[in-house]
Amino acid sequence: MDIQTIGIVGAGQMGNGIAHVMALAGYDVKLTDVSEDALRAAIEIIDGNLERQVNREKISAGDKAAAMARIQTTTTLTDLGKSDLIIEAATERETVKQAIFEDLIPHLKPETILTSNTSSISITRLASRTDRPEKFMGFHFMNPVPVMQLVELIRGIATDEETFKACADVVEKLNKTAASAEDFPAFIVNRILMPMINEAVYTLYEGVGSVKSIDSSMKLGANHPMGPLELADFIGLDTCLAIMNVLHDGLADTKYRPCPLLTKYVEAGWLGRKTQRGFYDYRGDEPVPTR
Repeated sequence: MDIQTIGIVGAGQMGNGIAHVMALAGYDVKLTDVSEDALRAAIEIIDGNLERQVNREKISAGDKAAAMARIQTTTTLTDLGKSDLIIEAATERETVKQAIFEDLIPHLKPETILTSNTSSISITRLASRTDRPEKFMGFHFMNPVPVMQLVELIRGIATDEETFKACADVVEKLNKTAASAEDFPAFIVNRILMPMINEAVYTLYEGVGSVKSIDSSMKLGANHPMGPLELADFIGLDTCLAIMNVLHDGLADTKYRPCPLLTKYVEAGWLGRKTQRGFYDYRGDEPVPTR
């Protein structure tokens, strides 16, 4: 299938990043969100990020102008119906994702491919609630999308080879690398990354080290670019907890039990950078550890 038009559901951090890279690669993009303000903010962010690429001489001013011209926005979900490929990048709640697909289905072309940017929810289960499980798969970008080179492609049990090949071709056109993952809880990256973050929170919870000493140890002792608690704040502690719960529920292994301290931070609304407080307090000039 020759994919030319791409619909993106959700104009948040992931959605605007996906729109950015798709438009820059030459695809016509239609970006939707329930909030007009979110759409306006997304366009401003995309414009700013493209401008940074121009300033760094990664792209030309003409490339930027052409990419911006390829992006349309709408608050009407069903306007995406004529897209060749739809990427759902809404909040990481299964009921929300199911409702989006149910609303879209009556308006889709028969050949439209449906995908989800979910970081952990079962692709097979999402696909089973649609009229095209064979044309449904996981299309999981890493954050921040314009920078990160990996895309996880996750087949559901019914996904056909033509659908997988079409999505793999899109990833190649983005100059990114596809990793094929099977549909098990949290796929590859988060199956490995989230338990490490959760263990770092346990290390803090048990008093083995402070926020600063844990992050410094992993940066200087394991050559990680960010410490695990700093990274958790960047991802969002609510997202980390949600993925740990998916792992714990889906695999029924106590090694995936979310740390009670992680749960406590989420209950407090201290979700990391997006709320200005998490394992660090970001309200001043420099981040300050909260423990």
